[in-house]
Amino acid sequence: MKSMTLRHTLLATLIASASLTAVLPSTAFAYDTNSTAALNVDAKGVAVQGYDVVAYQTAGAPTQGNADFMAKHEGATYLFSSAANRDLFKANPAKYVPAFGGFCAMGVALEKKLDGDPTAWRVVDGKLYLNVNKDVQKKWLEDVPGNIKNAQMTWPKIKAKAPKDL
Repeated sequence: MKSMTLRHTLLATLIASASLTAVLPSTAFAYDTNSTAALNVDAKGVAVQGYDVVAYQTAGAPTQGNADFMAKHEGATYLFSSAANRDLFKANPAKYVPAFGGFCAMGVALEKKLDGDPTAWRVVDGKLYLNVNKDVQKKWLEDVPGNIKNAQMTWPKIKAKAPKDL
């Protein structure tokens, strides 16, 4: 009961702190409906909107990937800005793939699957977390450990569900 009240409070806070358009932008469901529900990929199977997932940790910034440097992992195609980043990924994909299949970490904490914005990101304890937009990220950053804990508890329940079913 307490967890449900917390979810409702967080959702109400999100809606109150940002317009509904900011919380659920038109790209919020840019996933491929035919792909596995656990991964946030586009219609071509590309993850993180083509951004280089290694660069978040090596360069400390979102960096657009290049189709010349790609790798496939668990049903998703990842693009990289260099062969070196691609090779780092291939050596240890689990270190670089985003949490929650690339869906918004705050959304997952609230039992929703929203598109992850590659420019609204944070690496925490070596793991990449995305948020649907920077307004939502501000709320997520207010309690990162608590939001990660809530999302980790929720993810197994929603992982296999399509975003439209939540």
